Amino acid sequence: MSMQDSISEMLTTIRNGQISKKEKICTPSSTIKVAIANVLAEEGFIKKYNIKDNVKPVLEIFLKYYQKRKPVIDTIKRISRPGLRIYRKRRELPQVMSGMGIVIISTSKGIITDNKARQLNIGGEIICYVS
Repeated sequence: MSMQDSISEMLTTIRNGQISKKEKICTPSSTIKVAIANVLAEEGFIKKYNIKDNVKPVLEIFLKYYQKRKPVIDTIKRISRPGLRIYRKRRELPQVMSGMGIVIISTSKGIITDNKARQLNIGGEIICYVS
């Protein structure tokens, strides 16, 4: 079976892992997935991530929970997809939960959050919302 949207598959694996209270999830690694995991780790939505080099590289993401095993990530939603790309200019970048969540954006400067994109005065493709 071929995978059409690997980013969506990664986000769904994170969502399902948190529902079932997993400590870590594993997904096939790629450059863009590692960049998204890096943004999630910097913003405090996941503990950390590792790349295991087997025959095929695997991305391990260690999920983060509050004290009563409530996931830190409340919602994680894919916006731009292969069939419909969503691009926004800096002035049109959305805010999630009035700035409490983040929007992950693919720009010419790499994969960054909406706040950093506003600081750099650039827009790009909206990958996902995280809150």
